[in-house]
Formats: sequence, structure tokens, C-alpha cells
Amino acid sequence: MFFTLYGTMVIAGVIGYASEKSGYTRNGIVPSIVICIGGAIFFFFFVRMFGIGFRSPGINAILSSIGALIIVPTHWRKK
Repeated sequence: MFFTLYGTMVIAGVIGYASEKSGYTRNGIVPSIVICIGGAIFFFFFVRMFGIGFRSPGINAILSSIGALIIVPTHWRKK
């Protein structure tokens, strides 16, 4: 379980960094990484509690990180 959690955090951090460097988001490197890691950890524990998710923990980490990047910045961004 702990190796899966650490792997989820690493994958989420890489996705946050890559999204910022590619120009997909404009939050800053550290906020994007924090948003991705937070979303991935939340979804990790959600899957552990309810058993709802994809078979692969890596796919769960990737999709939850991308979902967090889509939801959080657009929700709080001023129009």
C-alpha cells in the first residue's frame, strides 16, 4: 500500500510539472504539483475505501491528477 501511495505521489508530481512546462496550466510549478498530488491522494484513498476505480493504480493517479488540474484552477480562477 505504501509503495502504491508513493508511486501515486511521484506520478502526480511529474504530471503537475509537465503540465506547467507544456503551457497547459499557468498556475506556477509548485501550485500545479500541489494540486496534482492533492487530487491524486484524495482519489487514492477514495479507491481504497470504496473500491471504485480502474484496475491499475498508475491509471488512477494519472486521471485523478489531470482531473484535479482541470477542476481546481478553473473553479478558483477569476473571470
